[in-house]
Amino acid sequence: MAGELIKVLLVEDNPGDVFLLQELLKEVKTVKVELRPVEQLSEALNLLADDSFDLMLLDLSLPDSQGISTFLSANSQAKATPIIVLTGLDDETLALRAMQEGAQDYLVKGQVTGDLLVRSMRYAIERQRIEDALRQSEERFRVALKNSPIFVFNQDKDLRYTWVYNSISGWTTQDMLGKHDSELISLEDAENLTAIKNSVLTTGIGTREEVSLTTDKGDRYYDLTVEPLRNESQDIVGITCASIDISETKQAEAKIREQAALLDITTDAICVRDLENKILFWNKGAENLYGWQASEAWGKNASELLFDESSPEFEAAWLNVVRKGKWQGELTKRTKTHKQVLVASRWSLVRDSQGRPQSILTVDTDITEKKHLEAQLFRAQRMESIGTLASGIAHDLNNILTPILAGAQLLPLKFPDADERTQHLLEILEINAKRGADLVKQVLSFARGVEGHRINLQPRHLIVEVSKILKETLPKSIEVRLDLSPELWVVSGDSTQLHQVLMNLCVNARDAMPDGGTLTITAENLLIDENYARMNLDAKVGPYIVISVCDTGIGIPEEILDRIFEPFFTTKAVGQGTGLGLSTVLGILKSHGGFVSVESQIANGTCFRVYLPAVGEQETFSQEEITLQIGHGELILVVDDEPSIQEITTTSLETHNYKTLIAGDGIEAIAQYAKNADKINVVLMDIMLPSLDGVTAIRTLQKINPQVKVIATSGLMPKDKLAEIMKIGVKKFLSKPYTVNELLLSLQEILNDNV
Repeated sequence: MAGELIKVLLVEDNPGDVFLLQELLKEVKTVKVELRPVEQLSEALNLLADDSFDLMLLDLSLPDSQGISTFLSANSQAKATPIIVLTGLDDETLALRAMQEGAQDYLVKGQVTGDLLVRSMRYAIERQRIEDALRQSEERFRVALKNSPIFVFNQDKDLRYTWVYNSISGWTTQDMLGKHDSELISLEDAENLTAIKNSVLTTGIGTREEVSLTTDKGDRYYDLTVEPLRNESQDIVGITCASIDISETKQAEAKIREQAALLDITTDAICVRDLENKILFWNKGAENLYGWQASEAWGKNASELLFDESSPEFEAAWLNVVRKGKWQGELTKRTKTHKQVLVASRWSLVRDSQGRPQSILTVDTDITEKKHLEAQLFRAQRMESIGTLASGIAHDLNNILTPILAGAQLLPLKFPDADERTQHLLEILEINAKRGADLVKQVLSFARGVEGHRINLQPRHLIVEVSKILKETLPKSIEVRLDLSPELWVVSGDSTQLHQVLMNLCVNARDAMPDGGTLTITAENLLIDENYARMNLDAKVGPYIVISVCDTGIGIPEEILDRIFEPFFTTKAVGQGTGLGLSTVLGILKSHGGFVSVESQIANGTCFRVYLPAVGEQETFSQEEITLQIGHGELILVVDDEPSIQEITTTSLETHNYKTLIAGDGIEAIAQYAKNADKINVVLMDIMLPSLDGVTAIRTLQKINPQVKVIATSGLMPKDKLAEIMKIGVKKFLSKPYTVNELLLSLQEILNDNV
């Protein structure tokens, strides 16, 4: 960029400010600025008539013009020249008004540096170039639209035509401008159109409808799309519409419907496709089964409409019907709502009068429920068989385990001088014999529905016991680590069932690390408050024990993460897993009043967190856990699109002596910060926002104030997104749901510049 020349027209009557800008520009080495100063607006406008400039720097207080009218006069006569407004410290509101009217930027006198001035000039020039390019693009659009059959128009909130292009045959643009539909078409047709358009104005949601109009040439049909028209403040100011005449298509469709009326009484889905797989006929049965109306299905590619991806079964059926004239079998298809349905499908090749292949008739019968009931029956029979088998062998298993357990307990007495290694092996033998007996009871509980025995227990002992078994049984390539809080609270539960929860999670972790890795079990106290509970529907206010089982394995694909707790769902090979492990974990935790969460990334491991309610006297809970930090009247801008989170966060902060401002999206956050930048101490910014995302909003706030302090929050933060916000200088991140204590501690740290 070195050597770049920028011609700038400076309209400023204060010689001191002119001199200061000239000196600032001399410090900049990357560009060369040719500055032409004038003192009055009239003089500047005369110059613009004879010469061109890349940019205008405009003071809003001049001898011959004052206030916003200064900018409006300059802008109206210099549309091709970008304008940056110069303002004093107390005139930022006026500058913002100028930006709303079309100014590219504004600079506050006394706060301008050479680099800032050049950056602002470059930004303004580039923005003007973009706007010019947009205007050229709009012109190309108008040319293209002129040669298309699409009728495009805008109407205001009173539904008067304000802009028309390619008006419907029989009317000119001038015939339509300023008029209502009722002044142009029949009252009945106008009322129908008005209802559609008013619905869009009211809801703010666009729609696409087929409408008919009665004309002197008979009924005509149109495909009408209506969208809300918004201003820069996102307020709805009217509608924008596009319409195309589909009368010929509708007439052809009517003939097909008349010929196929009798087929609509069947419950089977009947479809006719041409040899290019385009849908020609779609009966009521098909509408009911697949969800798409006939008007939506006609002309669509059947495989794209009914299959998520290329289906080998569909391709095989297609080849078969073309070669042999018919095919039948079972196919899995999708509905409009992406639900999978299993159908018994029968295909027949239809020929014309000369015997040439013309189309394919398909008749589908929904057998999803039938297959589901069969699967449930088989599963119930299998579970009944497992229960019968478990009950039948329980006595024999206990007979086998009894002498093993007795021997394990007697051998240390018989050999009191055995070495330490032998004693340790005998201890493992005894522990596992007891566990075997307990597991027999657990299988019986599963088969017969017996309730477990609940006692108050210390999770530390349970975790240590599990870790001993793991270290003896897991491959040496897997390292087991423990990180347990020294003062864990007590939970009420069945030790065998909770042992099963931990073992199931640890076995899954082992299977996820076939080449070795690290298995980490942590346990800590967590006092869940109302703030946390409102962000996680499974949680309740109160004390919990959190046990985390984390591995460094292959991770769980995102597309199946929501299904892993389903009974009988497994990704393991046939015979290697029943799919009951995680569903059993979930069932046990729910019966204990707890819940479970999971986080996973492909190739980066998985972490399951088990939450169990703590029990005992209130004084046993560490007071250190619930000590909350108090603010000193600092102003916090809370940016979140969820009203419930806005409410609970505001209440929490104001209860602890903070002040708050609320913004529902990134655009509103920028506006709030621009008005109150000198008052706002910290911005609490949700990353996943509508209209303007959190990362873009943070970048904009940093342009307003490079020292802005931001705490980023999100309930779902991909690794690349987290890296992005850290890269732009955000040093504090809170994962939703978060407690009041976590929020207040983060605020304290960032206010003290400790992050």
